[in-house]
Amino acid sequence: MEVIVPFSTDRPKSRLSGVLSTDERRAFARAMLDDVLDAVAAAGGDPRVLATGPVDVDRPVTVDDRPLTDAVNAVLDARLGADGEDGAETVGSTDPVAVAMADLALATPAALDRLFAAGRDADVAVAPGRGGGTNAFVASHPEFRVDYHGASYLDHREVAAEIGADFAAVDSHRLGTDVDEPDDLAEVLIHGEGRAATWLRRAGFVLDASDGRVTVARE
Repeated sequence: MEVIVPFSTDRPKSRLSGVLSTDERRAFARAMLDDVLDAVAAAGGDPRVLATGPVDVDRPVTVDDRPLTDAVNAVLDARLGADGEDGAETVGSTDPVAVAMADLALATPAALDRLFAAGRDADVAVAPGRGGGTNAFVASHPEFRVDYHGASYLDHREVAAEIGADFAAVDSHRLGTDVDEPDDLAEVLIHGEGRAATWLRRAGFVLDASDGRVTVARE
């Protein structure tokens, strides 16, 4: 299964600017990207990076500097179906295509395999994020398109209903945890098994439960 992994090269993980420098955010984002690509490949997927700028990885890379929604929909147009010049729909491949965000630092082959299996059974399968976003999905319905603004999981569920697509939700802590805020780093230190967790530890981050809740501190 082809798996598109969107990756921002221009402003990587800007919401971590309070705890990481620009260079550190760039290195940490790259570590997470590599973890996701490895997990996708180990799950039997064919990972392809969709980046806002050039990135040196041992995987196919497409550069598209448009907003995320536009860039992903261009991929879906090409893979699943697009409107021809006369307005008629031209149907692409019936094989499902997946999209998994590059900041899913907890993703494992087993978690992705669950998503892929759900996407083979349903027209659209979505792994929602903790805040109602869409962290990963598989789609085979030619009319399915994305809108990543706001609580996009709810929007995508509604889109599936409007086009008559079978919909499956994949409840997964590992796929539901995207790393955007400083508090998310604790999840990586607790559950992470790859490069991103190793990078944080080498950078001096440790778990801190001194105030009664688990956060991170830097030594």
